[in-house]
Amino acid sequence: MSKNIVILAGSPRKVSSTDGLVAAFTEGAKGSGHNVTTFRVADMKIGGCLGCNHCFQKVGVCVQKDDMQTILDALRKADTLVLASPVYYWGVTSQLKSAIDRTYALLQEGSTIKFAALLMTCGDDTESAGDPPIEMFRQICVYMKWQESGIIIAPRLNNPQDINGRPELEQAKQLGMQI
Repeated sequence: MSKNIVILAGSPRKVSSTDGLVAAFTEGAKGSGHNVTTFRVADMKIGGCLGCNHCFQKVGVCVQKDDMQTILDALRKADTLVLASPVYYWGVTSQLKSAIDRTYALLQEGSTIKFAALLMTCGDDTESAGDPPIEMFRQICVYMKWQESGIIIAPRLNNPQDINGRPELEQAKQLGMQI
């Protein structure tokens, strides 16, 4: 069955190893007949959540008029969400975190998303550098009742080209095919 997949790609670098994972995942997903929409959130104007609860008073309508509305519209039609980010200081990028926080606007109206996956890269030598964002992702999945469908983390990536030839690219492609 074809899925509508939204990817929120958080790397602020124009060409990044995280983009490599996203491309591999997308190749696998599209090859399996899924619809994929990718948002490079670092290239968009997305303010942080103000905590004003306007979206609860006017169900799903955020008081901020920025690029997040386009993402919210896509998420309303999605059944799968993929978060992709390099690990920056033991977390996802601030650009991705702002977008994640702004999905708060969808809580009152409910979510069509049933599945979620996480793609991460980091410069650290071990995958444990990704533990804090993985825990955040897992807590969001539990809270939102999303099925955790896969986590891929590629360590030891200090330059964008370091992802080339890595097994995590094939893992991301396979995840895209199987999700």
